[in-house]
Amino acid sequence: MFLYGDQGNDQAGGTATISFGRAPVVLPTPTGAERLRARIDRIDWAPDLGSRIGSSEWWRGAATCTALIAATCLLSPGFHRPITGSVAPAYSGSEWDEARAQSIAPLAWGAGTGRHMGANDLARPLAQTPERPMIELSVMFGQGDSFVRALQRAGVSATDSSRAAGLIAGAIDLNAIRPGTRIDMTLGRRANRNVARPLDQLAFRARFDLNLSLARSGDALAMARHPIAIDTTPLRIQGMAGSSLYRSARAAGVPAKAVEAYIKAVASRVSVGAVGAGDTFDIIIEQARAATGEVQLGTLMFAGLDQGRRNTQLVRWDDGQWFDAKGQTERQGFMGMPVSGRITSGFGLRMHPLLHYMRMHKGIDFGAPWGSPIYAAVDGVVKVAGRSAGYGNLVKLDHGNGISSGYGHMSRILVRPGQHVSRGQQIGAVGSTGMSTGPHLHWEVWKNGVAVNPRSFSFASVAVLSGEKLRAFKARVAALMAVRPGGR
Repeated sequence: MFLYGDQGNDQAGGTATISFGRAPVVLPTPTGAERLRARIDRIDWAPDLGSRIGSSEWWRGAATCTALIAATCLLSPGFHRPITGSVAPAYSGSEWDEARAQSIAPLAWGAGTGRHMGANDLARPLAQTPERPMIELSVMFGQGDSFVRALQRAGVSATDSSRAAGLIAGAIDLNAIRPGTRIDMTLGRRANRNVARPLDQLAFRARFDLNLSLARSGDALAMARHPIAIDTTPLRIQGMAGSSLYRSARAAGVPAKAVEAYIKAVASRVSVGAVGAGDTFDIIIEQARAATGEVQLGTLMFAGLDQGRRNTQLVRWDDGQWFDAKGQTERQGFMGMPVSGRITSGFGLRMHPLLHYMRMHKGIDFGAPWGSPIYAAVDGVVKVAGRSAGYGNLVKLDHGNGISSGYGHMSRILVRPGQHVSRGQQIGAVGSTGMSTGPHLHWEVWKNGVAVNPRSFSFASVAVLSGEKLRAFKARVAALMAVRPGGR
């Protein structure tokens, strides 16, 4: 216990102040050299030369860089004098053999790596490398290829190639083998290296419904057929026409060629341009499904279009002609439009855009981009194909029975006089030749030399099936209507 006055001083409030810890250390005064060294340490001698360009720090860094480059050049022995370094002595004798045994030599050296054993009862050198007892390979049948040439290219002897081709020819036509067909083969052991390997086995897809294989039995080859089960239920696809009948059908899974055939068939009965977004298309296509999983789609069999008030159903008959579900075929005189575009001027009196007075407009104008294809509205013979006054470049077709049609203001003409053209065949391209204010097609139709309204004029030839053909046709229609969407 401390008593009052033991600390030698009296503090206010009766409390004494006591100091604990080490005594403060007094640092020596730095010399001038030490102050200079510390100042130099604080200087950044190598600043970033990409920033603060032109400042004092930048110039200091540039001076440092220049000084280092100059010092390097002064201390270097010269660019023309190589610097001699220490090179390890090359191995020789037993040292080289030991290093080689532990390394992987490149093929350029012969690849003779590893320790070699001397010939004894357990290891004897071979006169030649033994061959594999058999080789399994595949060859692709190419465009314009022949069966014999494909086998010989794979290493099959001429004798075996001819025998195999003779056996295969007894099952299928060798010329019917499709390019890209893969032929799998197994080549057996040969007597020596100077002869071709024998053909032991061969297999390939000869047709969509048939696999063929060859196997060696002694010195002869035997062929075996392997039929593949095929389901020929047609594929039926239905959907809404939407904003574009073509794109909607393609989005539903209809192949492009089938969509083109469908539109062409439907256009013979209805105007494709009048198809609404709510109309329903119905398409049936030939389909073959193999048990192995492959699917082949064929030609269009049925083309249907439900427009509410009108339901069009067309069935392809054996000769490729389209008949409606009642067994009638009708060749319409004209398609909906001979060009893809919009009607800019109809048939009748109008104010002529260039002459500026009322004048009879004897046809229909279709506005379309320059170069758009123009198609023949119906079969005919080209009577005029060239320049014709205000019509510009004109093509005139004669359809018989006093009926003809004209296509004016073309930019290009693709037919010649006397040529027979089919409905849907391109005969020219949209232009603005003659008396025209812009690219469009002027379409006229004449009956006995008198212009008629193309939209209200039509002619048709009707053919009706009867007897046995009609009964067979109705049976086909019933079978097609029984197909469920999806072809299942």
